[in-house]
Amino acid sequence: MLLERRFAEYTSSLLVKQMPASKPKLLIVDDDEEIRTQMRWSLGTDFEIFQAGNRDGAIQQFRENTPPVVLLDLGLPPRPNLVDEGMNTLADIVQIAPKTKVIIISGQGERENALEAIGRGAYDFMSKPVDTEELQLVLKRCYYVADLEKEYVSMQKKLNEDAFEGMLGTSEPMQKVFGLVRKVATSNAPVMILGESGTGKEMVANAIHTRSSQADGPFVAINCSAIPESLLESELFGHEKGAFTGADSTRIGKIEQANGGTLFLDEIGEVPLNVQVKLLRFLQESYIERVGGRDTIPVETRIVAATNADLKKGMADGTFREDFYFRLSVVELNLPPLRDRGEDIEYLATSFLKRFAAEAGNGKLVFSAAALKGIRSYPWSGNVRELQNRVRRAAIMAEGNKVSPEDLQLPADRTIPAGTTLKEAREALEKEMIEAALKKHKNKVTAAAAELGISRPTFYELLDRLGIKR
Repeated sequence: MLLERRFAEYTSSLLVKQMPASKPKLLIVDDDEEIRTQMRWSLGTDFEIFQAGNRDGAIQQFRENTPPVVLLDLGLPPRPNLVDEGMNTLADIVQIAPKTKVIIISGQGERENALEAIGRGAYDFMSKPVDTEELQLVLKRCYYVADLEKEYVSMQKKLNEDAFEGMLGTSEPMQKVFGLVRKVATSNAPVMILGESGTGKEMVANAIHTRSSQADGPFVAINCSAIPESLLESELFGHEKGAFTGADSTRIGKIEQANGGTLFLDEIGEVPLNVQVKLLRFLQESYIERVGGRDTIPVETRIVAATNADLKKGMADGTFREDFYFRLSVVELNLPPLRDRGEDIEYLATSFLKRFAAEAGNGKLVFSAAALKGIRSYPWSGNVRELQNRVRRAAIMAEGNKVSPEDLQLPADRTIPAGTTLKEAREALEKEMIEAALKKHKNKVTAAAAELGISRPTFYELLDRLGIKR
């Protein structure tokens, strides 16, 4: 039976918490004044009681006091021998506040009535006479669930308030980033975004565009490392028909496509020197020439560039022009790695889990205590992208309603020797995981990097920094 199943859940659950210090509100709707008095006497110690004897009175009390839980008799005047008026009262309450927990307490205890009431939105159904202890258990559970739902709504509201152009972050480093974005967005100056792979450089570039005077124009992104060197110039500047073999028609490049808007040049450190020269000229004079063309084309496109490479090292070894660097870096914006963002890590993980769990059809999915501990201590070499990928996988692979460290593919808890610094512990774990991935994939960097959720450039950087030999 429904009631027995609920009781089993209540008595076995470890989640039932104590009533708060201030009494929670409870509305009792029954046409029998004696029954209302008895309930008020038995429940008044724990609850702030409101009463009504008919549908109109119930709705008035409900609107005035908004109790999260209602005890409702189905047999209400003018026809107390039927359930129509009680069912209509239930429908009214659910329409006003769908999350209200309505417990039907009625002498009309037929199974059909119980099923209809549950179908119309009642939380539970109990037949008269009601055992007070059982009712107390049901009420505690109702208020616990109501509190959970209230906390969830509050958290969703906080997420929306804390989101900055789609980015989440309450930590001091990210708030500093958001402040800089607000400032630089109002100018047309080129911006250089620095940060490790997976820190959200394109999202920041998009935020700058969205808050700029060019927001109505296009936002065009290009990954300079993903395009062969021989094609990059044509991709950026376009080409005229017949400019080279295969150029069967005139093509507009990315810079022209972004006219009146923003061009985001990701992995700018991969741009070859000859293309750097042409980009520098465009930044200085605001016009371009297509490959194979002679006409100068004026273009009003703002440039936002990004890289995870050390451009100063590139300038020193001659692979990156110094004048190009300073022209691009009128404003420089550094994104913090995820491991330096403190409370944001758990905050982001929880947000991702709610989204991916809903997509997977398991909205009740939460992190286990061990998983949260692992999330806090893991170094996150792949930053937000790695965290997002691991949580997405966990939402699919988790069994039951809790995500384990294994679901996230996080290493088991370990004992760290006394005197070990945070940097040493992080590097030891990174080295262990990278060596294991290389061994598993027989030194294939692409496969190892994909398993760890990081890019190939980041993987190579870690190999060099940690002194790992393939």
